[in-house]
Order: sequence, then C-alpha cells, then structure tokens
Amino acid sequence: MLSPADIAALAGATHHDPFSVLGMHEASGGLWVRAVMPRAERVEVIEVATGRALTSLTPVHPAGVFDAPVPRRKNRFNYRLRVTWDGSAQILDDPYRFPKVLGELDVWLLSEGRHARLYEKLGAHIATIEGSTGVSFALWAPNARRVSLVGDFNYWDGRRHPLRLRRECGVWEIFIPDIAAGARYKFELLAADGSLLPLKADPFAFAAELRPATASVVHAPPPSPTNNGRNGTSGSTHAGNGRGGAPLAAPMESSRNGAPITAQTALARGPLVTADRPVSVYEIHAGSWRRGENGRWLTWREMGERLLPYLQQMRFTHVELLPVMEHPFDGSWGYQPLGLYAPTARHGPPEEFALLVRRLHEAGIGVFLDWVPGHFPNDAYGLERFDGTPLYEHADPRQGFHQDWKTLIYNYGRHEVRNFLCANALFWIERYGIDGLRVDAVASMLYLDYSRAPGEWVPNIHGGRENLDAVRFIRDTNHLLATEHPSAVTIAEESTAWGGVSRPVTEGGLGFNFKWNMGWMHDTLQYMRRDPVHRRHHHDELTFGPVYAFSENFVLPLSHDEVVHGKGSLLAKMPGDRWQQFANLRLLYGYMWAFPGKKLLFMGGEFGQRAEWNHDGELEWGALADPQHQGVQRLVADLNQVYRDLPALHQCDCAAHGFEWIDFADREQSVIAFMRRGRDERHLVIALCNFTPVPRTGYRIGVPRSGRYREIVNTDAAWYGGSDVGNGGGLSAIEAPCHGRAYSIAATLPPLGCVMLEWVPG
Repeated sequence: MLSPADIAALAGATHHDPFSVLGMHEASGGLWVRAVMPRAERVEVIEVATGRALTSLTPVHPAGVFDAPVPRRKNRFNYRLRVTWDGSAQILDDPYRFPKVLGELDVWLLSEGRHARLYEKLGAHIATIEGSTGVSFALWAPNARRVSLVGDFNYWDGRRHPLRLRRECGVWEIFIPDIAAGARYKFELLAADGSLLPLKADPFAFAAELRPATASVVHAPPPSPTNNGRNGTSGSTHAGNGRGGAPLAAPMESSRNGAPITAQTALARGPLVTADRPVSVYEIHAGSWRRGENGRWLTWREMGERLLPYLQQMRFTHVELLPVMEHPFDGSWGYQPLGLYAPTARHGPPEEFALLVRRLHEAGIGVFLDWVPGHFPNDAYGLERFDGTPLYEHADPRQGFHQDWKTLIYNYGRHEVRNFLCANALFWIERYGIDGLRVDAVASMLYLDYSRAPGEWVPNIHGGRENLDAVRFIRDTNHLLATEHPSAVTIAEESTAWGGVSRPVTEGGLGFNFKWNMGWMHDTLQYMRRDPVHRRHHHDELTFGPVYAFSENFVLPLSHDEVVHGKGSLLAKMPGDRWQQFANLRLLYGYMWAFPGKKLLFMGGEFGQRAEWNHDGELEWGALADPQHQGVQRLVADLNQVYRDLPALHQCDCAAHGFEWIDFADREQSVIAFMRRGRDERHLVIALCNFTPVPRTGYRIGVPRSGRYREIVNTDAAWYGGSDVGNGGGLSAIEAPCHGRAYSIAATLPPLGCVMLEWVPG
C-alpha cells in the first residue's frame, strides 16, 4: 500500500514524482493500481480485453486518493478506470499508464538549447500513444517543485494531473487521453519554496482564449511544408540575402528525433525578396484597418475578402501586419505579446489566419509579420517568474526591466530562452508560410544602456554597453532562418549607428536582410513639416540621406510610429492651406518612391487620412468621397506600379550604382534633381523635386545622354488633385552642357511637385 507520506503528498498535490506511485505498479508480488480522483464515489479497474471490472479501488484519503491490489494478477495488462461521480459512471483512460512523452534525443537537445523546432515537443500536441488518442503536454519549468495540468477536463483541479519531471532538461510532461482540440487548459505550479503560483498559460500554445479570458486552447498547428520548408531552394542564401554563413556556436538540430521531416502540404510563398527586386509594403493593424457592423473586429476570413482586392488595386507587393501574436492589451497593438505561437483570437481561429496568408500568396502578395523578441508584459498568467524564479527574464531589473514600456526583457544569455525565441521565428516562417519578420525595437536589445541613466545598467564582460548575449541571439536566429528557409527575410527596426545590421554573419554583421532607414524618415518628415519659405535654410535635411543610403540594405518607413501619440497623421504634418497640404503629401510620396530603398507605408497614409491613427476604430474610409483624398490614393497606386515596372527604380535600391546626384545645391529654390539607374545602363529615370509652391519653367538640368525623356510621374497632375502643371508628356534633350554633362533638358517644375522622367532609347 501507499505510505502515509505518499498519500499525504498526493492529497495535497505536492508529490515530487507522481508517476512513481500513480497508475499500475508491481509491488509485494502482485499488481497495484492507484489514482487521485477528488469527489469520486467509486473507482474500478476495467480490463480492456474483457471489459470486466477486476477490482474496486479503496479510498485511502478523503481528498480522493484511491489504492488497491488487482487480485490474481502479476503481469501488466491494458486497463481503464470506471469512475462514478454523483451516481454517474464514466470510463477513463489512466494517464499514468503511459510511457514518457519525450524521446532521449529530444531531452538532450532541450537540455542543450538546440532544438530548432522546439514547438513540436513543448506545449500541447494531439497524439496517439499505445492506441489511445489524446494530447501530450510538455512544459519547461526547471525550478518548480510540482507542475499540474488543469483545465475543463479535470475541473481545474491541480490534484488530478501532476506531471512527470525530466530532470535532465527541466521539462515536465504528461499524456492525457480522451481530450481533443478545443480543450481549455493552464498549468498549476508550486515554486521551490512550496508557494502556489498564479495559473500559467502555455508559452507554446497554438491558440488561446479571447481576452479578457487567458486560458490556452488545445489546437493543432498548421502542418509542416515539404522539403524541410525550403520550397525547392538549396544553399544558405539568395542574392541579396544578408544572413548566410556558419552558425556561431553548436548548430540547432532541425530534424525530429533524428528522422527526416515528413511532408503534409507545400506552402505557397509570396514574391521572392532580394535587394534587386521591388518591395513596396502596406503596413496594417488588423484590428483597425476596417471594422464590421457595430464596430466589431473583422474575422481573418473577412479581412482576406476585403484586403486582398485592395492590395491588388493599390499594387503593393507585400503586406506587413502589426504583431498578430496573442496579447492581453488592445492598446499595445500587439507589441506586448504573451502567446508567441498563437495568432490572436480577436479575429478567429488559427486556421483562418493560415487561410488569409495562403490567399494572399496565391494572389502574388507577400506577407511580413512584426515580431517582438525584445520584451514581454508582466501579466501574472504569462512568463513573468514562470516557475517562481526569473526564468525567461533577467533577475536584475537593470537588465530585465524595460523602462520605456514597463515590460520585462528576455534573458538572452540563457540558451533555453534563445531556443524559445529562435524556434518561434522559424515557426511563423515554416508553419504559416510567412515571408519575413520585421523585428521590433532591435536597438533596445543591442544596447545594455538603452533608455538608462548612468548606474542603471550593467556593462558586459568587456566593460562595454553592447549586449553580447542579444547579439548572439540575433545572429543565431538569422542564421537559422537563412539555413532552413533561404527565401525568408528579416528586417530590423534599428535606429542607431550600429554597423553591419544587414551584413552577413560571416562578415561580422547581424545578418538581417534589411534595416529601416530611420534617419531618412526623421530628416525627411522634419523637412516636410517646415513652411516652404524656410526650407532653403534646411536643405541639408534632404541632401544628407544619400551619404549613408547604401551603408545598409534600407527600407524607407513611413510607419505607424509616425501617426500616433499626438504626432498627427502624415497629411496633418504638412504645412500650408488645404491644397498645399495635399500637394506636399503627394510630393513626399513622389520623392520617397524615387529615392533608393524599399518602401513601407502605414495604412491610411495611402489616401491621406486626416486624423491620427486610432486603434479602437477603423480608418477614415469616408474621406475617399473627397477628390483630393482619391487623388492621393491614385498616386500611391501609380507610384507602386511604376516602381514595380521600372528596373531603374528598384533594381539597385541597395547599391550606390543606382543613384547619382544631378544637382543637390539649389537650396535657394529648394529643388533637387537626381538619377536612378538599373543594372542595364538603358534603364534610367530622372527625378525632379520642387519643395516650394512656386512653379518653375525652363528649369535646366544636365542629363547623361541625348534622346527623349518621357514624363512617367507628375504628382501635380489633375488626376491626383493637382494643378496640372507639367511637361506635356516629356522632353527632348539638347546638346547644351549643364551640371557637368554634355546634354540638358529645360523642364517645368510644378509647385510642390515631383516629376519623374524615363529615358527612352532610340
């Protein structure tokens, strides 16, 4: 029989090794069966082969601990438990009769922090073991005294299903038969000091309840793709992919239990993203792009039905979604996630999100996700002091607390935490077919003194301010993605002068493919806010950008960050009367699409929304009844088309060969002129920008060759809401030296306008 100590520990849910006593065990020359069934009236052992009840277990504690020998049996057999509750009997499979869930290779890889597909082992997984179908659960909590699974299936009672500890890796596991997708669950943990922690959601849950509820939900992940996720590609990089190279330390294991990864379905992908291809991104917040009746959120399915044709109309190549990972607070816009493996339930089940991605891909539109490995909120059900210790975060608040966002910072020096985050990046690329991740707040990860005063941060081992652990994490993540999915990209939101952000790891870089050009964004918007009469005094804000434009592979971002927190909309930033505001906005877009770098525009900017972005509503779609707003929208669509069609405007976005000044010195008239080239010298576009409301006729600029220069964009066209000052469709060069060139053209520059001219061979 059970010892009094074992009985008391089981009754109080404090037993250190429940699998050693629960279930069927050989003892005293026979078999004993033990179970914990609080509130049960009777527990019987049923032989599966015959269906007979062999014995009734004896209650040995009023908390529901049962224990009895099986008469005349010495050899183990397949059994079930018939449990009577409130006079009603229920047949249950006993979780404590099943073997270990994790294989020895998994345990070793978990202990080393090198399991690339960690999400295939930790969390909740629908499985069939020894003929029984149910769900296996595994949770990393090395410092917990006890971990129990609680949920709908056991009345949220932590005594019913305590887990087995795999001490080699600190992971607790159990297989619960007879539960299925849709079951709600959490984990109940005892800290090392015996204190009961708040119920914890599963860090690896593939689905979660809709806030304010916080339970995890059993749900199968999207199936694995073919070819190990590589979609027919091989090698470590594509041209323009900055991430390649050998791993910095021991490589992550990418196979499952050493066996090849099997294919269930091939994932469609969006357009390949390289430095020489057009990339024009529409950034959206799923909850406020559009709303349904009575202001409700759209489902993922409804969003696809409306978003896909709109993206096609606007001719964007990609859409970027603000974080879709489950998060507790609407006002964080997803940037304080707690369910990194679960698309938010605000818009429906995960399979609908997968369908949205697939439909966008089928239409030739790529999908980027914002990804937040820089911090996490301190909600009690989340990762904070997960097992009673600072497990995912740093213990020292000088390293583990984000002063800007009042959130916690991951401990990148812990290999299990790096593994958790690296695997999450791979998960979205591999399981949902996401084409790339825009990594949020990279600077906050790179610098130990980020937003900290002297004395409020801890130097690295060399006495410096660089977060060496974070650097390793970033490089390891970029290497993993480059190895497993060479076509996927990562984009850094990084606002400092850190060198080599988009340089390959093998060349000492961080290994991102692209970096947001925050300097260009800041200088350009600062310039555009100025009254045109004063712009001549700030000409350098325009002309400094090309000095560093090719030091990284840049994306030009006019993102959500520029239209919140009292900053106003892009249109509201523009000076002058109403006509001038729209003209200035159209000029900004013309200049942006002509300037080297990939493009990103936040929703609402494409039609000149007047109000600041409000995440609690939808965009001002009614503004499109106004011809001026219609004109901005038409311009953005046409700029996207020209950008996609003309190699000169995208092929050398990240190469100095693709840009050359014609004239950057005309500060008195606030005019700039430059050339864009493709790899083929026949691909040539000239951009002329007049940042004053004064039209200029006969404005002579030097051009590199004779021939016809066709006007392909004029932001002042009447079609866009302008005054229709232009060049009659194009200009012919004459042999008249100007700006150090043998040929020149005499252009008409519209007020507050940008003109693009394409050289036509022949």
